[in-house]
Amino acid sequence: MKNVVLLGSTGSIGTSTAKVAGDLPEDIRLVGLAAGGNDALLAEQAKQFQPELVSIGSPEKAEGLRSQLDGVRVACGEEGLIELATLPSADIVLIAIVGTAGLQPALAAIRAGKDIAVASKEILVMAGEIVMAEARKHGVNVLPVDSEHSAIFQCLDGRPTESVRRLILTASGGPFRQTSIEQFADITVEQALKHPSWVMGRKITIDSATMFNKGLEMIEARWLFNIPMPQVDVIVHPQSVVHSMVEFVDGSVLSQLSTPDMCLPIQYALTWPSRAASDRVQTDFAALGRLDFEAPDLAKFPALGQARRAGETGGTLPAVLNAANEIAVDAFCERQMSFPGISDAVGQVMDCHQVVEHPTLDEIIEADQWARETARDVVGLGQAIA
Repeated sequence: MKNVVLLGSTGSIGTSTAKVAGDLPEDIRLVGLAAGGNDALLAEQAKQFQPELVSIGSPEKAEGLRSQLDGVRVACGEEGLIELATLPSADIVLIAIVGTAGLQPALAAIRAGKDIAVASKEILVMAGEIVMAEARKHGVNVLPVDSEHSAIFQCLDGRPTESVRRLILTASGGPFRQTSIEQFADITVEQALKHPSWVMGRKITIDSATMFNKGLEMIEARWLFNIPMPQVDVIVHPQSVVHSMVEFVDGSVLSQLSTPDMCLPIQYALTWPSRAASDRVQTDFAALGRLDFEAPDLAKFPALGQARRAGETGGTLPAVLNAANEIAVDAFCERQMSFPGISDAVGQVMDCHQVVEHPTLDEIIEADQWARETARDVVGLGQAIA
């Protein structure tokens, strides 16, 4: 039995985690839940799972929850997240908070001796060097929740990094894989939110359409598996059945395959090193018929090159890439800039940044704030880059 704290319980990953916990009551117990603002769903989850502690963003909503929940402590704000992350009864903390808010709870959990399962890309993109060093120092595991990193984790299975030639992340190619670059300026928000393989939140769906999502995953993989960026590649695989691959120095390639369903990598992260029986995910290879692969179009999807540059440069540049992208995605969703304008804006912010090597956490947060302010200035001139 694993006692699990779930930060971000009402989002896409959080609700999938709740399904997994409901499927496996003998293996997983949710002892803590946190949500940003969806107090109604958080109350439902608390009544179902009876955790020790829940937390919500605002004090007002916390008061409302206290009146609804008997026998469950209610906290709020950043303090609530830290209290949950360090909950004495927790074995593992799954962090599925969108944006940078998951970074401090992740570090708090590690320093409290908790394993962490990472669904929030920002944690390792911004501060991978610090997070992994802290994990080694405190002897805890950092387990992947993304399907791609879970696949690599399963393929590596403890093998030494010296045996690895390449990590190969697969990408669906998003909704615009076959769209000509000449049509990119006319792409609408509604079109970008129609992902061909996965059902996800707004931000990650747009990131998949631009392939920023895959770029961020490249940087994550570099830190999770201690593999240099030049050995991290991306290939487009429209069926999203091969979740990623590892090529070893002898030329052998191992991959992990399954029907696309986030419940599977979530379950593996929470039950590792065991495998719990579940009928939720079934894969019919005869029905699939074929698996296709193609190289990504770097001209159509410059985010991949920008992410590689950020990952190879290191320092504060990945944090700048991530923050600028968040602002640009918001601007696109508010129809303040075009779809290609997202990458254009990110590139402008990256070009303006003076990189700090081996930064402290404060320097990373400062770079993140600088990038957001700079990106807002660029987006304010959105017509010029749209």
